[in-house]
Amino acid sequence: MNLEKPKFSKEEYGRPAAGSLSDIRGRKATAHILKEILELCDVIYQNGQPCKDDPNITGITFGDLFNIYVAISDKCVGMLLRARKQGFVQFEGEVLFQRRDDDVPIFLVKPIAEIRQTLKEKIEESKRETMFH
Repeated sequence: MNLEKPKFSKEEYGRPAAGSLSDIRGRKATAHILKEILELCDVIYQNGQPCKDDPNITGITFGDLFNIYVAISDKCVGMLLRARKQGFVQFEGEVLFQRRDDDVPIFLVKPIAEIRQTLKEKIEESKRETMFH
């Protein structure tokens, strides 16, 4: 008996088949997460202070952000990690904890207009892919 090994590209491996219900749910979840990252970046921009040496960078302490954002969402830390992974924010440490890290500065490292544009494009792309599958 000669079984052929399935062939997957790196992009396909571990992902649901395109157009399947799991694929569509995943794309909707991605769009939702991108919207939450955009909301987090907006909160930082609206409540933070521009850096003295680069006014395109906005800073806020984790304690201030947590106190503002906790009223909006209970996922502040997770959204910060995702926003950092996408290159929108920077902060020291792996994970931030309330009280212990209240004085840790968080920097919005791209202009808010660029962040909004990038995330809105990704959200629209995710919606289009969901509709066509």
